[in-house]
Amino acid sequence: MNYAIETTDLRKSFGDTHAVDGISLSVAKGSVFGLLGPNGAGKTTTVRLLATLLAPTGGSARVLGHDLLTEPAAIRSKVSLTGQFASVDEDLTGTENLVLLSRLLGHSWRGAKQRAAELLAAFDLAEAAGRQVRTYSGGMRRRLDIAASLIVTPEILFLDEPTTGLDPRSRNQVWDMVRDIAAIGTTVLLTTQYLEEADQLADRLAVIDHGRVIAAGTSRELKASVGSGTLKIHLQDAAQRAAAETLLTSLIGGQVQSTTEGLSVQVADTAKAMQVLHALNDSGIAVAEFSLGSPSLDEVFFALTGKPQQNEVAA
Repeated sequence: MNYAIETTDLRKSFGDTHAVDGISLSVAKGSVFGLLGPNGAGKTTTVRLLATLLAPTGGSARVLGHDLLTEPAAIRSKVSLTGQFASVDEDLTGTENLVLLSRLLGHSWRGAKQRAAELLAAFDLAEAAGRQVRTYSGGMRRRLDIAASLIVTPEILFLDEPTTGLDPRSRNQVWDMVRDIAAIGTTVLLTTQYLEEADQLADRLAVIDHGRVIAAGTSRELKASVGSGTLKIHLQDAAQRAAAETLLTSLIGGQVQSTTEGLSVQVADTAKAMQVLHALNDSGIAVAEFSLGSPSLDEVFFALTGKPQQNEVAA
């Protein structure tokens, strides 16, 4: 396998805090690889290490065949990073931002203007090209930020939570852009808190918690690893939720996830699901609705970490 990124026991500490605590990853060239985890899990620090913005305190990594410690300049010449916050100048227009960056990257004036026009058209920003960025919506700023990362087509594009704070329409637009970028052969390493985003975009995933990889594989493999099915239960009386959680915990021997819609629990088979429903009925806990299906990434995350993906629920 020809890998774009390979890390072995990669570590980064800030004093007594181990932000990255022994991460080993292999990212295939031309793929979209997702780093999934909550705030503080170590996703951004991992990206900053791989983009040579931070020096590791332990372990090793190779990016596009170059050693992270001894060849950082070679890595920087081949990668682009779009961070969590827009890095464009709000006082400049969309065109001025891209022309400025193009000139800094070595384009002639004519070439810079041409490249800026191409990117603005590709990212559906041509009509707003002459407006100051301060007048752009959040989604427009994010698209301009990603466009700025593609002035010179990188071999690897690091996208650090590219859709945080965006409305659903803008998020879908960014997803389409990521797919288009991957289609031309660029390797994309994507960090995200949004489980649906990881499910939609990533060829392979690594779930990170407390600076460590706690699971890795395809979306299907991760779902299969936590059980064959998820029983979702909606109660008639919300006041009985605590009693239902206690009963399910004792019956299943595992953790019960409480969501805004109801309760969910991993079950081995249909027979176990029926046992759960009968137990609730015998205890006088009325079930308004239930369903049995394959687990979502949200439930995978809960099973692996013991806590819900709170950022996704809030979003």
